[in-house]
Amino acid sequence: MKKLMTLLGAAAIVTMANSQTMNVVTGDVTYAFVASQAGTMPFADGTQVTVQGKAFALVDVTRIYIDDQTVSDNTVTVTYSGAQATVSIAGNVAQYVEVDISGGHVTIAQSDEVSADNVGEITYTLTGTATDGSFSLSGSYKATVALNGVSITNPAGAAISITNGKRIAVSVKSGTTNSLTDGAGAQKGCFYCKGHAEFKGTGTLNVTGNYAHGIKGGEYVTIKNCTINVLGAVKDGINCCEYFMMESGTLTIADVGDDGIQCDVDGTASTGETTDHEDEDSGNIYLVDGTVTISASAIAAKGIKAEGDLKLSGGTITVTTTGDGEWDDDDSETKAASCLSSDGNMSIAGGKLTLTSTGSGGKGAKCDGSLAISDGTVTIKTTGGLFYSNGTTTNTNYTGDTDNLNSDYYSSPKGIKAGVKDTNTGNIDITGGTVNVTTSGHNGEGIESKYVMTIAGGTVTVNSYDDGLNSASHMYLNGGTVTVVASQNDAIDSNGDMHVGGGTIIACGASGAECGLDAAEGYSLYITGGTVMGIGGDNNEVSSTSGSQAVLSTSGTVSAGTTVSIKSGSTTVASFTVPSSYSSNSSDGHGGPGGQGGSTTNIL
Repeated sequence: MKKLMTLLGAAAIVTMANSQTMNVVTGDVTYAFVASQAGTMPFADGTQVTVQGKAFALVDVTRIYIDDQTVSDNTVTVTYSGAQATVSIAGNVAQYVEVDISGGHVTIAQSDEVSADNVGEITYTLTGTATDGSFSLSGSYKATVALNGVSITNPAGAAISITNGKRIAVSVKSGTTNSLTDGAGAQKGCFYCKGHAEFKGTGTLNVTGNYAHGIKGGEYVTIKNCTINVLGAVKDGINCCEYFMMESGTLTIADVGDDGIQCDVDGTASTGETTDHEDEDSGNIYLVDGTVTISASAIAAKGIKAEGDLKLSGGTITVTTTGDGEWDDDDSETKAASCLSSDGNMSIAGGKLTLTSTGSGGKGAKCDGSLAISDGTVTIKTTGGLFYSNGTTTNTNYTGDTDNLNSDYYSSPKGIKAGVKDTNTGNIDITGGTVNVTTSGHNGEGIESKYVMTIAGGTVTVNSYDDGLNSASHMYLNGGTVTVVASQNDAIDSNGDMHVGGGTIIACGASGAECGLDAAEGYSLYITGGTVMGIGGDNNEVSSTSGSQAVLSTSGTVSAGTTVSIKSGSTTVASFTVPSSYSSNSSDGHGGPGGQGGSTTNIL
């Protein structure tokens, strides 16, 4: 003991004299004290020495040495090697962190004394490769976890578990590739953060969740600049509460057992969006910029699911769902997959979206509230059939008549759907951008609003099996270029009055009793502006047509790709080219016997 005390004293003298660093080693933990900060080092009963507020039992000290390394304040470094780990702690925070190491499993408790006025934020840097390890952090003040070329595999739990409920900045270091893989345990995710997880940096993080979610945030999750690849997850790729924001960077999610991204309200009621998202608990998802690629194959899975609103304003978003629908015992109704899904409202104000759903009943984008598109390019394609189930019998390609079928028993494939039936919700407003929708499955409508639909700008192109545009209430077509081809039903169908006040509209419905433009019985079609060309087997479903524009209805034979002209003598009053996708067939039971492409149709 006397010899050890002598060494301590000598080490202190050398340190002070040469402005170097004194390293105190206890097991696999090294405490690095900068000479200029060390101060006095009092002894207690010859069994304990205190350096910068950190008390060491001399019996636990295995080594003391001096070197000239540079020590950065407020840093802790964890280095993994196989099934072992070592930790290095800057002297100024030595008294504020307690470390437990078991092989490659590192648990750090950050003292509650750490605050903005006392020491401040600590950065924990992880590096090396753990074949059987983990990192766990607790505390009550914000912290940074830096991933600096680390690979952690935990066969029996989370790779990283942070139970500190404050803001955790996850810095993915530039030029590094980092990998996290978990195993069976009680964890909520391969990467779990009880508080706010803010991913940043320009490095790459790969996550594989073999037990639950890939990334689980107890509160909000944000991503900026870095590249995150969720290579697989038993549940959601990313699951969080409060809100999710993608500001920039690249996010790829594949091979998940449930949704790609899911965000829920954390409390009992939503705060809605707040200024700078301060104390926000909205369940909202914000996609501001960056590249997002999601593939979800699970039954009734959602590519991106918000319990609140879903707001897209930029970036490149590619989402594919392939799972069929399912019967929900709790709600006693069918549920289906959707690339984008929101329990609140949805807005698209920019970016490039490519949404593909191939499963039975699948949808491109759906929300329970209203949907607004003001800019960007949206391309949606659904190819699945109609999903039917009554809880006992299931048919993933139902082709029967649904007119008298309980709507709870089936989910139709749709490009865009807004609102909930009989709730006077679900307005759709399109004022700009480019929207391309294709649906080919039975009963597949292009764009459906459960309340009022308004198109005032942009370019909207729909090729659908069922109605191309359908509103449960009135419809207003006031601008933009709208081209709709419905192979088996009406091109544009309003269950209220239809008002056309501007823009260019080409509406090609099926033959038989179907229409180019259809206002429900008892309602009227009002044309006060714009250029309107409608083709269908029967345009007499419109109760009345009135307005300040001249309207002509005639019969003739048309075929895809041909030009239809209306002349007054030798003067061409109006002309348009029949879309190449048009065929006047009708065979689904909505409007009587079907015709053949090129058959006689009514032209409005």
